[in-house]
Amino acid sequence: MGTVFIIGIAVVTIIAVSGAPMRWVVGLILVAVIGSFAAVKVGVINDYQVKRLQAFVDPSADSQGSGYQLRQARITVGSGGLIGTGLFNGPQTNGRFVPEQQTDFIFTVAGEQLGFLGCGFILILYLTVLMRAFGIARKSNDPYGKLVCTGVIAWFAFQTFENIGMTLGMMPMTGVPLPFVSYGGSSMFATMIGFGLLQNVNARNRG
Repeated sequence: MGTVFIIGIAVVTIIAVSGAPMRWVVGLILVAVIGSFAAVKVGVINDYQVKRLQAFVDPSADSQGSGYQLRQARITVGSGGLIGTGLFNGPQTNGRFVPEQQTDFIFTVAGEQLGFLGCGFILILYLTVLMRAFGIARKSNDPYGKLVCTGVIAWFAFQTFENIGMTLGMMPMTGVPLPFVSYGGSSMFATMIGFGLLQNVNARNRG
């Protein structure tokens, strides 16, 4: 569900930037919203996915079930304080209190062991990457290359925001990895392809 949502965001962003009529963008968003409600009603979305959304709305309703992961994630991030507990010294991480921590909830490790300052540094790195990508898109004279950059930027930015947001309880749990950080070969491969496209556009700009 998370991957489909992120791809949808990227597609809508590309259409909006391409100069398409705004009614197309609004229409796509309405179709997506209606389709999501319909998917829940007819059972296309699995029960565990519905429970994830319910846990986002009220984690305390099932704190030992669907809300357990989010509750432990918040505890882990909060325990890091300003400077963290130190690399490899996180009691929550070492005790494996957060399920799927190496993939979807890897940011909790940074929150616990590196603290607020370490997490801030990671966010600055992500922001730097995005600013560089924006620069490539802005310099591109090829409309197609500009749209490619737009899609990659939207995908990367929203996936990063969604992952960190769900770790902090600001976004629903959708099971998307944190780019360049989460464990998983397929995610890393897809991210590298996206940034390879950015590099291709950048090379054409210089040529």
